[in-house]
Amino acid sequence: MGTITLSQLRKKKQNQEKIVMVTAYDYISAQMADQAGVDMILVGDSVGTVVQGRPTTLSVTLDQMIYHAEMVVRATEHAMVIVDMPFPYCQLGPEEAVRAAARIIKETGASGVKIEGGGRRQETIQALVEAGIPVIGHCGLMPQSIRTLGGYRVQRDTDLLCADARAVEQCGVFAVILECVPKETAAEVARMLAVPVIGIGAGNGCDGQVLVFHDLLGYTMKDTLPRHARAYAHLKDIIIGAIQNYAHDVRTGRFPDDSESF
Repeated sequence: MGTITLSQLRKKKQNQEKIVMVTAYDYISAQMADQAGVDMILVGDSVGTVVQGRPTTLSVTLDQMIYHAEMVVRATEHAMVIVDMPFPYCQLGPEEAVRAAARIIKETGASGVKIEGGGRRQETIQALVEAGIPVIGHCGLMPQSIRTLGGYRVQRDTDLLCADARAVEQCGVFAVILECVPKETAAEVARMLAVPVIGIGAGNGCDGQVLVFHDLLGYTMKDTLPRHARAYAHLKDIIIGAIQNYAHDVRTGRFPDDSESF
């Protein structure tokens, strides 16, 4: 079947076929997502909050992103793997961004990188595209700018969102992620752009959707999921129950039995 290509993604938009993206941060998660038939896997800097237990994504390092992305790429045969550019490489300008992105592509084999920011990242995106590195733009709520945004909140400035989306498309991105924006605005952006628009908390008018692996599977200790997420399983309860059963069997001498001994 082969790995999904940029031209196939664009064709999906033209044919009004929805694009499926999920995050993954390790080998087995990526294998499962790939075998489930998703189109794209994002190695997000959300690894900081989801896996490392950090309050924000800002502490995630380039070496950590490369470490996780290399595992994910090795696990996939079909899905396109995209890697988040961690803070602050894009904020430091085109030269630093190209150097960091080149390491990601060279050391992981990923298909491209994702960059947060709209019009203010034009020069950086252009430099990456000119260097032959495919780029996904990311507009709306941008977790790397959480301290200036004042929290995780819906971004409602339609004019700014449309301007940012146009700006990154003109720079050569092959897709745009819209995070936490009103569904009407997201649908307008999707109609406006020739490249696919992938939503997270942006309604069903986008060309595709992305969800965090752990939210999708209920594989989290959070009491409630973000409003934009949906749990298609409840692995937390299953896993805790399994470990409790194991602990009970160890304490009562029921594990291991003769068939599990040498």
